[in-house]
Amino acid sequence: MQHVLPAPGSRIYLPSGYFGTVKYFGPLDGTTGLWLGVEWDDSTRGKHDGIKDGKQYFDCRVPHSGSFIRPSSSICYGYAFLQALKNKYVEAVRGTVSQEKIILGSSNGAIEVEAVDLDKIRGKFSNLERLGEVSLDNEMVSTGNNPGEILSTCPNIRGLDLSATLLSSWDVVAMITTELHQLERLALNRNRLTPPSSHLPASAWLRLSELQLNGTWTSWEEFTSIATLMPQLRIAELGYNGLTSLSHAKISTVLDRIEILNFDSNKLKDWRHISEALKPCTSLQRLILSSNGIERIPPRKSCPSHLEGLKVLALSSNKLHNSRDVDQLYEWCPHLETLSLAKNPLIEVNDLSRSARQQIIAKIPSLRVLDATAISTKERSDSELFYLSFIAKTVPGHDEDKMKEHPQWKTLCMKHGRPAEPTADRDGRLSRYLIEVKVHHCCEPPGGLFTPEMEEGLIAPTSLRVLSTMKLGLFRLRVMKALGAGKNPRNRDNICVWLRMGDDTLAPLQNDDQELGWWGIDSNSHIVVHISRQTES
Repeated sequence: MQHVLPAPGSRIYLPSGYFGTVKYFGPLDGTTGLWLGVEWDDSTRGKHDGIKDGKQYFDCRVPHSGSFIRPSSSICYGYAFLQALKNKYVEAVRGTVSQEKIILGSSNGAIEVEAVDLDKIRGKFSNLERLGEVSLDNEMVSTGNNPGEILSTCPNIRGLDLSATLLSSWDVVAMITTELHQLERLALNRNRLTPPSSHLPASAWLRLSELQLNGTWTSWEEFTSIATLMPQLRIAELGYNGLTSLSHAKISTVLDRIEILNFDSNKLKDWRHISEALKPCTSLQRLILSSNGIERIPPRKSCPSHLEGLKVLALSSNKLHNSRDVDQLYEWCPHLETLSLAKNPLIEVNDLSRSARQQIIAKIPSLRVLDATAISTKERSDSELFYLSFIAKTVPGHDEDKMKEHPQWKTLCMKHGRPAEPTADRDGRLSRYLIEVKVHHCCEPPGGLFTPEMEEGLIAPTSLRVLSTMKLGLFRLRVMKALGAGKNPRNRDNICVWLRMGDDTLAPLQNDDQELGWWGIDSNSHIVVHISRQTES
């Protein structure tokens, strides 16, 4: 282990489990002795931005992630690559003992057995030349070795995990990987690497096809700059990096070979910007955008789509809330086969019924897998027939009117035939499209079930006739007016609405921009409402 005090830029690890980067070493005004100014990977450990008594000693990339600590022998400064490799994979021989007693790991110390010739097994595993897959995750690698040592010791490594280490720069990473001529997969998750110098060897990553940089705070500009040295790169992961945009990219020919990009848990909210930024990625087939705060998929209109080749798209845990987002998604990605939309307001509550899944399947004809569940031929047919019936019942007017709200209408009619239209009233009034629902008003918020005891405590139900195309937000106001609770739009957030399902569970309805029909609400549906006392007329 390194015992000399580190230079700024060095990485450290504390026994309490914290990783950090040394940003300053020296005295502090008004104190005695020397201090380390550290920017912590876990910003919650920090106390400031490198400022003490109004003086700036260093700055932090993540606000309030810095603090000062005293140098200590308990601080780990890391190991050379081969030392960490031997610590992990080489167990010392025990001598001439032919039989040894060992504890079975799965027995929690309860079973002890005798093993024969364990030193032969240890010798086999200590042959580092045979290693093809190596994980040094959390093994405190901080430097490379003398030239030639890594190549002569473990030349056949194809997959290497150097996550959560004390590597400080891309130059140090290159010092290691230059000697791994067979390297194809490299994980550098949860590290903090300074940008590479202009003198990196061209042979550092010639065969690399997969690179993981999750939780490293690597920008898109930094990634595209380093990717120019990786001519075989196909898979890149940049999740948990705080990315807000994909601007300032170093456009390079390597990007047109990228097939998989993972941006999980960043802050890439603008769909149109994402499409434009990924224009160079002409081979892109799989895109992960889960947990990015995306609120809408805008109409494509005449805009070029640079995501037409996508076959797999993950959009789970975003903020998509309108059924039109699904139609517009298909405009951008017409060859989509696998889609994840779980935990969006669009379908977050609807998983208690089948209607959301059925409509998504019908809206995207190319889809084969939705939220990790395969779509069978029968499910697709049933979903499309359901969707056709839903459109016929809820959208009045001619085909052009239906196409405005549901672009797949004509295509599905050609495939399955036109569904039966609702019978018109004599005077052809809009009343033929009305549904009648029962509204139950409860004084206290209900539990998750519609029980007999709960039903006894309800106020007498009110019948309402409404259009199934009415948005939930407008429906809330209509309910408040019917119950004498006022009709001020500002008060609609004070009314909570639940749909009584077939098994008597109560599904909360929370998306004001969604139509009643989308929730599966039709004639004779039972709605439970609770109005808080803050409402004003």
